[in-house]
Amino acid sequence: MRPTLLLHTLGIALIGLLCAASVVAAAPTGGPGQVKLDRLASLFDAVSFDHAAHVEIAGDCASCHHHTTGDGAGGGRCARCHAQSPKSTVVACRDCHDADPFSAVQLERKADDRWQYHVDKPGLKAAYHWNCLGCHENSGGPTGCEDCHTRNAAGDAFYKSGAFAPKAAASASHH
Repeated sequence: MRPTLLLHTLGIALIGLLCAASVVAAAPTGGPGQVKLDRLASLFDAVSFDHAAHVEIAGDCASCHHHTTGDGAGGGRCARCHAQSPKSTVVACRDCHDADPFSAVQLERKADDRWQYHVDKPGLKAAYHWNCLGCHENSGGPTGCEDCHTRNAAGDAFYKSGAFAPKAAASASHH
């Protein structure tokens, strides 16, 4: 598979996973029409994700979701460990991808289980961005940070921007 095709496929996959993060309205397909992604609400306004439009673009749930609702682990590598796993009832990214993958708890869990297969699984933020940006780069969709994420006052303070940006030092007069 060509790298650009792989990135495009992965991009579409994550977009679909984003959809299940927080349902706001139902789409004709039975999935959500709009999804509110608000994990970073302390620094940014929530992202309103148009699931219905992305379903039309992708064509089917499996294009975006690792495990579509009602399906099991599928084949290949996943089935080696998850063949007996129950069918999925939800397909939200946050159900598998940790919001804080570098927390002490997560790092200890990974260190304690040296045989853990998912040691390189991306955190929630990376999973969103790999999928969204990969697809958007290939399809001409928005790719700038603030195209989707509007920073709020707390975010400006954290990133030292906007009203919280450092002021230029007054130059001393040499007369």
